[in-house]
Amino acid sequence: MANALKTSENDEQKQAQADLAAFSVETGQRAKSRNLTPLKHLMPLVLKHRSKVIMALIALLAAAGAMLAIPLAVRRVIDKGFSTEATQFVDQYFGMMLVVVGVLALASASRYYFVTWIGERLVADLRDQVFSHLLTLSPAFFETAHTGEVLSRLTADTTQLKSLFGSTISVALRNIFMLVGAVVMMAVTSLKFSGLVLLAIAVMVPTLVLFGRRVRKLSRDAQDTLAGSAALAQETLGAVKAVQANNQEQRMSNAFGAATQSAFDVARHRTFARAILTALIIFIAFGSVVGVLWLGAQDVLAGRLSPGSLGQFVLYAVFAAGALGSLSEVWGEVQLAAGAAERLHELQETAPLISAPKNPESLPDITTGSIAFEAVDFSYPARPDELALNGVSLTVKQGEIVAIVGPSGAGKSTVFGLITRFYDPQKGTVVVDGIDVKRLDPKDLRGQIASVPQDAVLFSTSILENIRFGRPDASKEDVLAAAAAARVDEFVDRLPAGMDEQVGERGTKLSGGQRQRIAIARAILRNAPILLLDEATSALDAESEKHVQAALEELMKDRTTLVIAHRLATVRNADRIVVLEEGRVVDEGHHDALMKKGGLYARLAKLQFSDG
Repeated sequence: MANALKTSENDEQKQAQADLAAFSVETGQRAKSRNLTPLKHLMPLVLKHRSKVIMALIALLAAAGAMLAIPLAVRRVIDKGFSTEATQFVDQYFGMMLVVVGVLALASASRYYFVTWIGERLVADLRDQVFSHLLTLSPAFFETAHTGEVLSRLTADTTQLKSLFGSTISVALRNIFMLVGAVVMMAVTSLKFSGLVLLAIAVMVPTLVLFGRRVRKLSRDAQDTLAGSAALAQETLGAVKAVQANNQEQRMSNAFGAATQSAFDVARHRTFARAILTALIIFIAFGSVVGVLWLGAQDVLAGRLSPGSLGQFVLYAVFAAGALGSLSEVWGEVQLAAGAAERLHELQETAPLISAPKNPESLPDITTGSIAFEAVDFSYPARPDELALNGVSLTVKQGEIVAIVGPSGAGKSTVFGLITRFYDPQKGTVVVDGIDVKRLDPKDLRGQIASVPQDAVLFSTSILENIRFGRPDASKEDVLAAAAAARVDEFVDRLPAGMDEQVGERGTKLSGGQRQRIAIARAILRNAPILLLDEATSALDAESEKHVQAALEELMKDRTTLVIAHRLATVRNADRIVVLEEGRVVDEGHHDALMKKGGLYARLAKLQFSDG
């Protein structure tokens, strides 16, 4: 049973890795669809609002019916003539036409409201759905996908779909109704002339399909190149200090200009193809109308057709031609939206590498916080041939303080990533409270962990809300107590808005040490049984570090704590020090014992202490 479960987990992980590998921002690496299948995935979102869809269809039918009624009135007026005897008849018909126009106006307004409502609602629901899915994806996904590309899909592509469902589909349905109604009324008026018009339609449809495929490909290419320029802009602006410090403003500006020029060139080709398609359709459609008008004039002169009937037929032919011309333009919009839907569907179909098992186990009510690594091998998805951890076995007892040290790239942060289950090892197991973390719901596991990263992550909100982020239900008094413990109050008292001061994007209004203290306060407030400190005091000055270190020592009491430290003086009092080198545990023990052994730890310590 255990083997079967493990096989199932491995299969699921392999599938997720395959999904991750399939997701590529390079246009040439992505298989293109040549149909509108991606749009069908949006139908459940549309059908959630059936009542609005039905009302929109009723309004569409009413508007189309009103338009199709106008040529009937025109024929009667022409055939009855404009003599004095026909004055009352003319008055009645124009009165009825005014009623028809009123129905047309009301139906058109209703159609606009309901269709626009559906488009706005669909985009709001879709953005929520895609964003929620993105939050479930593992860090491995964001190692290979550019954030700017993902944001382009979330914004530009969903906006394209809003255009589709908010106007394009409405225009398409209206023109389909008009085309069908006009063709039926043309047949009723004159079968001979209807055959000529249908021949023109038979020529237009293949043209529409063939050019539509070309437009779809170019539309997808345009969206990809636009997303690429957005990704470049996001990456550059996020590192603007580095760009300016290295005098690379012109180079990055040129790179962005090249990206936007590429996007423009693809968009130009797409627009040219659509323009050619529109010209062909209009020429064929209205050319057939001119031909029918000429032939009809011959029949009128010969007495085989009344002038009113010819006028009625020509109006219906114009309606049909206009509907076909509009449909040719709409088809390009539909193809563009299908490309956007395909890109969004790719995001939604990307499975997270890390997910909860079907029947997750539960942690005990009172979590001990014990941790164990059992012969763990791990490689990052972006570097599958390079072992970040190689056969690591490690046990951390309840309440124990264990420091993890070693040179850069030794695998220290990787240990934290596996404990929080941002990744799963390729071999071996990670155990918390005696349970393999793969058998736990990641949310339950992470609920037992508080962490302070080396680079504090802050959000564009107040200091108070940034501290509360780790425990949203915490009272203001608890937040203030955590802030005081982390010595946040020492600098907050000097700020104009105090704890309500906005920190700016990524905390840019604060110094590195201030950001770090806020992150420490967040961990204190979280009050979890497992504490992970990744160079938690690295950004602090000597005086602040002394105060915060005292707060951390109080926080670490009765908690299982793992500390990553490059400055070995900060971990001398740890219960145990584990030394990593090239992904392997090469030594462990107390500071004094490791110094006596004279291994890697002793060499690192002597270098640091002699430098000090």
